Amino acid sequence: MQLFAIFGDPVAHSRSPLMHNHVFKSLGYRACYTRVHLKEGSRLRETFFRLGLSGANVTVPHKEAAYEACDEVRGFARTVGVVNTLVNENGRLIGYNTDADGFMFAIRPFGTIRSVLVLGAGGTARALGARFRDAGFDVAVLNRSAGRLEPFNAQGMTTHTWETMPLRSFDLVVNTTSAGLEDESLPAPRELLEPLLSQARFAADAIYGKVTPFLRLAAELGKPCKDGADMLLGQGVLANHLFSGESFDPEQIEKIMRESFAF
Repeated sequence: MQLFAIFGDPVAHSRSPLMHNHVFKSLGYRACYTRVHLKEGSRLRETFFRLGLSGANVTVPHKEAAYEACDEVRGFARTVGVVNTLVNENGRLIGYNTDADGFMFAIRPFGTIRSVLVLGAGGTARALGARFRDAGFDVAVLNRSAGRLEPFNAQGMTTHTWETMPLRSFDLVVNTTSAGLEDESLPAPRELLEPLLSQARFAADAIYGKVTPFLRLAAELGKPCKDGADMLLGQGVLANHLFSGESFDPEQIEKIMRESFAF
């Protein structure tokens, strides 16, 4: 029996155990998936091996720490320096990033997107910003302060703080911060956010399972919007494919994993 987990702080809200356990059970794969509340990202590697895990997902705020914990980082995660999926490969910790492709899966119903405003400058923002750039989008990043914006500047993205953000239109505004996850806060001041959302075509939040203040404001302004459930599904399918040693087709995993959202 293999053991998998999700690391995060907070982590009690995570649907990942339900999603992955449903796939394992349905496909007869001998594995179990649980949650691990981890306060210190520096203890991720130690905790992973102490628990005897075969793999794990990593959520906020430990995705950059997960990158540092790896023996080897593969694929898109090497580009962005952010890991959300870990696999134990013969005692070596291998890191991947499935967030970005999961989000691209989630926004397909919006149709053509040419410009995106990313709110926040953490691990999720770095992954999504780089993936949007690779897709040819015009990417701007808005963060409270300039301290964490340098990696985005280095990748050719436009960056702004709350004080320097101009009013301009975007096809999509994406919240990657934790604002609204456990409180009623917005990811930026309302007087800044409302005009930006008013001129946007769509809005999306990486947070799932609740209508955040960000999504509520977008809906009040008449903007088509969605939470992070489809992103969660998309990244979960890719992660499960890795967890099972690529034993099952992603389309087969997606069909089963989608069923878990009805539970």
